[in-house]
Amino acid sequence: MQGTIARLCVVVTAAILNHPLLFPHENTMLPEQDEELIARMREHEARLEMEQAKLEKELSQLGSKQEETSSEEGYSWYLWSTVSFIIFFTIEMYKVDLADAEIRPVEEEEVFSESGSISTRMMVLDKDILSNFCDKCTYTSAHENWRVREFVEGFADDLLESLRSVCNRDTDMEVGDFVGIGSMFESWKVCKPLTCDLIVPFSPPDPHFFQYYLWCNSSSDIPPDMQGCGKIKVTRSGENGEGCLCGSANLGEDMLCLLHGRNDTHTVSLSPDELLCSRDTNVLAKDQVMKWFQISVTKAWGRISHKYDFEVTFCNLDAAGALKIRFPSGKVIVMNIVPVVRLEDTDAYFVSHFPSDVDSFPDPYWPLSVAVYERNLLKHFSKRLPKHSCHLHCLQIVAFLHRKQSGLTGKSALTNYHLKTALLHLLLKKKPSAWSTESMQHRVQDLLGFVQRSLQEKRLNHVMIGNRKVPEEVQVPEMIRRAEPINLFRTLVLHRELYAATVKHFQEMLRNAPVLIQEYTPYISNGGLHHSLDERL
Repeated sequence: MQGTIARLCVVVTAAILNHPLLFPHENTMLPEQDEELIARMREHEARLEMEQAKLEKELSQLGSKQEETSSEEGYSWYLWSTVSFIIFFTIEMYKVDLADAEIRPVEEEEVFSESGSISTRMMVLDKDILSNFCDKCTYTSAHENWRVREFVEGFADDLLESLRSVCNRDTDMEVGDFVGIGSMFESWKVCKPLTCDLIVPFSPPDPHFFQYYLWCNSSSDIPPDMQGCGKIKVTRSGENGEGCLCGSANLGEDMLCLLHGRNDTHTVSLSPDELLCSRDTNVLAKDQVMKWFQISVTKAWGRISHKYDFEVTFCNLDAAGALKIRFPSGKVIVMNIVPVVRLEDTDAYFVSHFPSDVDSFPDPYWPLSVAVYERNLLKHFSKRLPKHSCHLHCLQIVAFLHRKQSGLTGKSALTNYHLKTALLHLLLKKKPSAWSTESMQHRVQDLLGFVQRSLQEKRLNHVMIGNRKVPEEVQVPEMIRRAEPINLFRTLVLHRELYAATVKHFQEMLRNAPVLIQEYTPYISNGGLHHSLDERL
């Protein structure tokens, strides 16, 4: 009986292997360029045919024997069962690979063909023109950027000190010192208006503290589409067994708390609204925080406005600290002061918003920013790259092209943050010697090519989160290094129309790149006219 079943399995296997639909001779669904995949499939087919012939030969030899012991039949039964399982498993795996090869390239090819795909290697970027562009544009603006940073830092210190004076220390949030992030503080800002991004950490009044729930925690209830976010809970000391218990326990007259004196007013009870929480919860709400911060900044500016001769207005009512400073000369500086919550004792911060963000996260989810570590990573590379390296100039050139293309065709899902992320990936990948000034033309093409491949694959991983290639000297927290990588292009996967528009925007940028650079170069080739370039930027 067992021998009959074994023979039946072999016959069924042979029939499947010889079926014309499994390994067709002509597959019109496969892309023409997938010759390597077809060759591997043919080789696998030949191996399976040889295996089939060998099995049939062994079966005929076993069938010719008249007497077999029961132990031999049991062994043959297990042998044929194992071989059949391996063959069927192999068939199913190749069916999956074949389906992926048939579907994915076709979808991507449609989008890129519709946008008139152009290779970055087809771009003609003159080395001398790029060098001249950087010399007159980026080097000239470096001194001005330094003066702007110095002014912004002084003004921010004065404004935050005034803000602390208008806040109630017993009931209002405590505001810390600002931290400068973004292109201005990373020395690659090139286009106007001059914009400075500052993050300002705040903490709840005593005896309250923040508890953090990250998306990467094993017990997290944060939805999958909120990767990179966390929730912040405002907790009172003594609750859930944490913090000091003197505020909630009766210590008696003979007991004294070593942390708080008898006259400390740490037992003040605050409502969720006063703690900027969502209604009927103890979860910190972003809209409540932004409302409080905007009111506080307005009051703080009112106290010190008489000291300055410039005008300050809110340039975006949806962004709490987006300030536009206009001088009597007409010069404008944009200063984004963003309230944030520091993650424990790290340099990672939960941010309420960023004006340049394409994706917006609803309450109560706070996106986690590791911009300080990204700035430290750039400093790490600056110490190891050749003198006068071209890495920041490459980013400045691509950011310039992106801004000019946005002015022509409108905004897209592609942001300067994506461009910086691509540069950091290349810095981690390439040798330091590859970033010399002489290699600028090739590195610009590499950067554009990296972005193009990322768009084609709809995947651009966060450079810090889940990336173990980041040097230990940057001191990224281990919980962030161990997390699963986050795809910054996830929105493009979910929205096909947005993806097609972004691809079209990028292809137009590649097509217009040589023209845009040459158009602005004449204004900088003459040393006396470089200021007119600054005005046009």
